[in-house]
Parts: sequence; structure tokens; C-alpha cells
Amino acid sequence: MALIELVKAMILGIVEGITEWLPISSTGHMILVDEFLRLNMSDAFKEMFLVVIQLGAIMAVVVLYWNKLFPFSFNKKPVVRKDIFLVWLKILVACVPAIIGLLFDNQIEALFFNYQTVSVTLIIYGVLFIIIERRNQNRHSKINNISQITYKMALMIGVFQLLAVIPGTSRSGATILGAILIGTSRTVAAEFTFYLAVPVMFGASLVKILKFGFDFTGTEMAVLLTGTIVAFFVSILAIKFLINYIKKNDFKAFGWYRIILGIIVLAYFTLKTIA
Repeated sequence: MALIELVKAMILGIVEGITEWLPISSTGHMILVDEFLRLNMSDAFKEMFLVVIQLGAIMAVVVLYWNKLFPFSFNKKPVVRKDIFLVWLKILVACVPAIIGLLFDNQIEALFFNYQTVSVTLIIYGVLFIIIERRNQNRHSKINNISQITYKMALMIGVFQLLAVIPGTSRSGATILGAILIGTSRTVAAEFTFYLAVPVMFGASLVKILKFGFDFTGTEMAVLLTGTIVAFFVSILAIKFLINYIKKNDFKAFGWYRIILGIIVLAYFTLKTIA
């Protein structure tokens, strides 16, 4: 039984590692995967597991962007790199709206965590990606480096991230759309989204662990570690893929994918309800 649960955890880790960074909604995919691949664990553990495996995804960002995120240098003497320190200040400013979202996490989940909401948000944001990319087709971005993002812009991006409290929105999708709307390049939008995820997802994971407690069984610990480690390695591949992809392409393909996925989710669960 434990081996089967580890295999399930690996699959869920793969799904998390891919969908956390691509703007296609990890929640939408997890709902479908959970329909066919249910962990044989308590509901409390599953709720915690699906959030905490994001720690693996966070570590992928830290590893890939260490030189751009670590503000200290210890070559001859300790030095604080001002440019990176300022980036972290902007990240913290962008996190402020997310703190508000965390306060209402349980209420929002109770109201909106259903296939109807997920389907609609998948489709709506898919359409928005297509519209915004078509609008920007012949425009040049004003912000081509993260250092050019102002504190006001960072706060605006954080407000867009707050939209992701509605399941199916996609945290990365909302922040990327917001960043592009205020004039950043696709690469800057994606990278700032990655950086912003570190404190936000770490905070969300910490809250879930504290809520669940630290009294894990051996099987639960093995399942959690497996999912987290797999999410880490898959996230590295997903992040590299996205950055290379958007250097030559726009986000319209992700928009169409979201629309198709939203229709599939809606159709599947509607037919299931009728049956």
C-alpha cells in the first residue's frame, strides 16, 4: 500500500512541478488528477500535502536564481549587494496583498473551490492571455530588467497575484498578466513571478504545516518528501522550458490550453453529475 501511495505522490509532484510555473493553473490540473488518482490518506493530510509540495518548487527557483536572489557576497569581506537587496524590497512590497489573501484563505476555499469556479477562471484567464498578447503584438515593453520595476509597479503586480486566491486562476498566470499589462517584457514578468513565489509559497506552506501539526506517520513523511523532491526536479525543467519558450514565443498557446482544459473540466464534472 505504501509503495502505491509513493507512486501517486511522484505523479502529483510531476503535475505540481509543471503547473506551478506554467500559467495553466495547478489547481485545475490537481482537481482532474485527484479524480482519477486519490491519495489513500486523511483529508487533512491531502490538503496539507498539495500545498507543502510547493516547497520543492520554491527550492527550484532558489537553486536556479541563487546569484540573482542572494544579496550577500563573501569574497574578501562581507558585502550586501544593493541591487539584489532592492529587488527583495520590491518583492516584499508585492507580497503585501498576498497577506490579505491568506487571512481569508479558508472562507475563499469554502466558497470557490469547486469545478464550476475552476472551469470559468481557466477559460476567462485563457481568453485574457490571448487578448492581451494580441494587443501587445506590435508594442515594445517599457520594462526589460527587474531593476526597472518601481515599488508602485511591484504593489500592482502583488494586487494581480491576489486574484489567484480564486481557484483556477493560476498564481503565475495572474502575476504574469499583471506584469505584462504594466509594461514589462515577458521574461521580466516570468522572473519576477518566480521570485515573488518564494516568500508567498513558503508562507502558505508554513501555515498548512502548522495547521496540520508535526505528528507525521512514517508513510505520511515518505509521501510528503517524495512529492516535494519530485516537484523540485520537475520545476527546474519547467522553469527552464518557460524562459526559453517565451524568448521566441508569446503566451497565446497557454491561453488556448487553459480554454480547452476549462471546457474539459466543466464537461467532465457536468456529465458526471448528470450520470
